[in-house]
Amino acid sequence: MHLAEHYNKLYNDSISKIANGNYEIDRLIDSDADNRFGVTLVIRPDAATNHNIQQFLAKAKAIEPDQYYYQNADIHVTLMSIISCYDGFDIEDINAQDYIKLIQQVLAKHKSFKIQFKGLTASPSCILIQEFLTNTLNEIRDELRKTFKNSDLQQSIDKRYNIQTAHATVIRFKSELTDQTALINLIEKYREFDFGTFEVKQIELVYNDWYQREKFVKKLHTFSLELN
Repeated sequence: MHLAEHYNKLYNDSISKIANGNYEIDRLIDSDADNRFGVTLVIRPDAATNHNIQQFLAKAKAIEPDQYYYQNADIHVTLMSIISCYDGFDIEDINAQDYIKLIQQVLAKHKSFKIQFKGLTASPSCILIQEFLTNTLNEIRDELRKTFKNSDLQQSIDKRYNIQTAHATVIRFKSELTDQTALINLIEKYREFDFGTFEVKQIELVYNDWYQREKFVKKLHTFSLELN
């Protein structure tokens, strides 16, 4: 399925559920008992793009103040989930340097590339910024899959799902919506909004919780890409 078609189907299916009250509430966001951690390669948007995202989030928050909104430090694109978050995983369970060396072998072959955040899509539990993949991003993912498959390192790449998009989650539902009609109308206004284009110069390897919250994230390494 073409990526635009994938986003549209996801959006239409999810918005219909949200409008009908069939959305999903995440009960673990505020839970102290949530011990799901993992290791992820992430890309961070630049300041200008984050600013545009926060302008949208401020309007959404005015409608639905009790939902979970991502701060700038938490907004990210998942390049690859190396070890998907699971209950009880600890960074001491692995040798991070082994992962850094393996990933460096892949990233050393690639130069910086650009990402555009344009438009919104949705799932039954959250609102996401769309990104349309570059060839470089796909190539890096494919090479990481092959490299880790041929290693003995603990990993769970594609175990949950085969990552094909580069969206950024910005809102999660953590309580009952009070005015989903107004929220949906706002989302519709931003459906094709251009949030910005930025050059990916660095990629971070992080130890993270499920929501990539800054207070829990531990940066393991920053990989610098050669500039084009």
